[in-house]
Amino acid sequence: MSSKKELFKYILSRLTLLPIMLWIISSLVFILLRIAPGDPVDAILGTRANEFARESLRIKLGLDKPLINQYFEYLNQLIHGNLGISLNTQEPVKVIISKALPASLELAIFSILIASLLGYLIGFLGAIKPEGRIDFWGRIFGIGTYALPPFWAAMLIQIIFAILLGWLPIGGRLPPGVIPPPQITGFLLLDSILDRNFEIIFISIKHLILPSITLGILLSGIFSRSLRLNLEEVLKKDYIEAAKSRGLNNSRILVNHALPNTLLPILTITGLTVSSLIGGALLIEITFSWPGIALGLQEAINQRDYPVVQGIVVIISSLVVMVSVGIDIAIAYIDPRVSY
Repeated sequence: MSSKKELFKYILSRLTLLPIMLWIISSLVFILLRIAPGDPVDAILGTRANEFARESLRIKLGLDKPLINQYFEYLNQLIHGNLGISLNTQEPVKVIISKALPASLELAIFSILIASLLGYLIGFLGAIKPEGRIDFWGRIFGIGTYALPPFWAAMLIQIIFAILLGWLPIGGRLPPGVIPPPQITGFLLLDSILDRNFEIIFISIKHLILPSITLGILLSGIFSRSLRLNLEEVLKKDYIEAAKSRGLNNSRILVNHALPNTLLPILTITGLTVSSLIGGALLIEITFSWPGIALGLQEAINQRDYPVVQGIVVIISSLVVMVSVGIDIAIAYIDPRVSY
């Protein structure tokens, strides 16, 4: 077994990679935005503005400086925790993100909960009776969720449950005209609970159901297939046969002996799912007009608002990288076979 000192070195090496990876990602975003077609000045003033107005705005926004100067200025701001000012609204990017991020996180948390509960239940039931009816339909379900494009699945669910049946709202986080509770955490459901506003609690849950279920179902196939395959592998091990020979029943063998040994693959899959969740959530937010970070990103891209796009990508990348590093460290801590 590796020593605590070696584990500490491994954690330190993984944490050291964080700023390097973020520097690479933020630099790529900066370069790609500058070489992409479109001009922020055109997006703000339109193409019919006179040259004087265009040049004045370009100087005001700092776009007249050489690209290399803009790059180092951007990096300097980033190092000091400053994400810049929006070219369009002149609002700090931090403020823009802090308004939108809780909505995205709220959707992501509920989606992960639905995906894990549904996926692991299907995977577990399939593993209990391999090749049975539940296992067959569980595998069909898993393959189906891989094949479904998020945008198409979201529209289908909207048509069925919002338009045809009228059970749930088609999109948004709150209906127009409804005043949200005082902002405490930024999480609407949590804030309405803290404010004891039962009407907003009910409304916010209704608005959360369709987008979170759509994203949860799309991700649940990964969980069900992962658990099913890992349980199948574990159930072939000698110690499982030994447990059976001791007269233990199947449910006890599954819960006490098989499931704990699938923890590491599940941790890995959970880490990978976060990346899928970010990509899928962006499409789901746009389809359901969910006022999260994706709508802000889409608007910023259309308006060529460089600081906002850069800031959102850096924040999303930071979250993904931190989760990945956290999963690596957890695996190294739990599994003594991992070398570091």
